[in-house]
Amino acid sequence: MSYSLTINGQVRELDVDGDMPLLWAVRDHLELIGTKFGCGIAQCGACTVMVDGQAQRSCMLTVDAAAGSEIITIEGLQSREGQAVQKAWEQGQVAQCGYCQSGQVMSAAALLAQNPTPDDAAIDDAMAGNLCRCGTYGRIREGIRMAAADIRRSEGDA
Repeated sequence: MSYSLTINGQVRELDVDGDMPLLWAVRDHLELIGTKFGCGIAQCGACTVMVDGQAQRSCMLTVDAAAGSEIITIEGLQSREGQAVQKAWEQGQVAQCGYCQSGQVMSAAALLAQNPTPDDAAIDDAMAGNLCRCGTYGRIREGIRMAAADIRRSEGDA
């Protein structure tokens, strides 16, 4: 069946099975490989994308369920929050191996879009479904704090 998906602001037509996980449509059919396969059961967060502004695990979300939604992958993350998180990740040297980081960044950007001043409990809650095999959780939390501060500074300058 043919599906029309809006991904990173572009309407893309895909002729795939509606039960296909969005992850495989994005990676294999659209060649947007920044979204990673981790566990395949929505437990690790490596496959996180934004669907209508919410962090979602693309390994369990079907193409049929995603049709009609605005989907953002790491390649298309251009929001103020996304840019701030990516800048903080680089400046704070958050990533170690980097495999989980696209999912971490997507979840962090979604958090900051909903809560621009998260405390540690809110950060931990929002990031709980994102696993990092290198254990950089302290740097991830600090990166989110840095991004939130950067956003507040930019709003003060506006």
